[in-house]
Amino acid sequence: MFGFMKKRRRQRLLAAPFPPAWLEHIERNFPLYRRLPARDQQELLGHIKVFVAEKHFEGCGGLEITDEIRVTIAAQACLLLLNRKTDYYPRVTSILVYPSAYIARAYDRAGGGAVSEFDDVRLGEAWSHGTVVLSWDDVKHGAADIRDGRNLVLHEFAHQLDGESGTTRGAPVLEQHSMYVAWARVLGDAYEKLRSDAVRGRRTVLDTYGATNEAEFFAVITEAFFERPKELKRTHPELYDQLKAFYRQDPMSYFG
Repeated sequence: MFGFMKKRRRQRLLAAPFPPAWLEHIERNFPLYRRLPARDQQELLGHIKVFVAEKHFEGCGGLEITDEIRVTIAAQACLLLLNRKTDYYPRVTSILVYPSAYIARAYDRAGGGAVSEFDDVRLGEAWSHGTVVLSWDDVKHGAADIRDGRNLVLHEFAHQLDGESGTTRGAPVLEQHSMYVAWARVLGDAYEKLRSDAVRGRRTVLDTYGATNEAEFFAVITEAFFERPKELKRTHPELYDQLKAFYRQDPMSYFG
């Protein structure tokens, strides 16, 4: 019964007109939207309506949540859902938004079982139990510059897609089980190359933060796929093709 009601509610949301003020926010804050094919633009607007209705946004550090904040975040998060069957990040229930970078308590396990605490300055994070945390300043900057390969919202919501498989290890749910063989080989080789490049200080298309672990690697290559597609295709053609098949998009056409 709940599934039926959710489906009906989403159908009503998708059929409702898109608020003109929301579209103004998107066109002003997310220039990549204007580069999408018309069909994808319409699909994205529908996804945004569902996403905003179903996710709880909460301002932190004195930030007041506005429609601009909601739809700017939703537009970027829903870009990852185009042309695919989606349940709109079912693990995500709330999105916490700070005005800018924030400080969180972090823990580091040292040898012998010792644990040290320290303050860690963060731009965002994705929690496994349903919360995404974002810095509004960095959300806006990531959306505005569509060519730098860095986008906070794409990064954190790629983590959420990754986690839908049950673990966050750079292996999201693929359409067919047989696809995991090529996925593991291509991403594994590219990950090891990035680790090698990071150690040797070589220049790379990919942010070397992706060398931290497989989960961060998937989030970083997602950013590069949508914002530096030509460079990614040139330097990592097999990796680009794997992401193209997964996301069912070809961002190179957006920058043609």
